[in-house]
Amino acid sequence: MKRLIEIRTYRLKPGMAEAFHQAVHGLAVPMLKSRNMDVVAYGHSDHEEATYYLIRSYESRDALEQEQNAFYGSSEWKDGPRKELVDCIDSYMNTLIWVSAEAIESMRELNQA
Repeated sequence: MKRLIEIRTYRLKPGMAEAFHQAVHGLAVPMLKSRNMDVVAYGHSDHEEATYYLIRSYESRDALEQEQNAFYGSSEWKDGPRKELVDCIDSYMNTLIWVSAEAIESMRELNQA
């Protein structure tokens, strides 16, 4: 079985890495999971403190768009941690690739936050 993964990488503003991680870990990821979004892995990049990643898994491109539109359009997000997180971000980039279910499980096991 194949799944579409989104790898979102963030370039954080200087001195914001710990605050960003705390908000992602304590607020954003629990919100994503409460909406049954598959958060595969997230955390600081191994090569640079100011780089952070979030990897999510989807059944299809349509599922990605529907789930993200519902989440990012919700008042729970807009009135919740959105501003706190966005204020930490200098820039971000998304990459979409298809991988096997086994690859997703390996990423999940090897990159626990």
